[in-house]
Amino acid sequence: MAPKASSKAASSAAPAKKGKAGKKEGPKRPLSAYMFMSQDWRERIKAANPDASFGEVGRLLGAKWQEMSEAQKKPYLDMAERDKVRAANEKAAFEKKSGGGKGSKKQQAYEEDSD
Repeated sequence: MAPKASSKAASSAAPAKKGKAGKKEGPKRPLSAYMFMSQDWRERIKAANPDASFGEVGRLLGAKWQEMSEAQKKPYLDMAERDKVRAANEKAAFEKKSGGGKGSKKQQAYEEDSD
């Protein structure tokens, strides 16, 4: 009997994703405390687990975050809070410079209907 074609083979024939059309304008979004911890610990985790794949490193980072106490997380939480303030300031400056935050098309339509 001939082997069945896997469903994965059929899905791999899907068209390739298109790249981003261009760089998104505006300030970068703030990073979470986990992302700051992740940046800090990634190289250490990779050094301790040189054969770990990208996904395995991510799982190890997640496990590390879960086992950390609130006191150990505090520096990262503080960094995230400062980054949130930075992002809010940059967003306000960007909106002021660009004539206000226009929002999404849905938001614009809602605002026009409510006028």
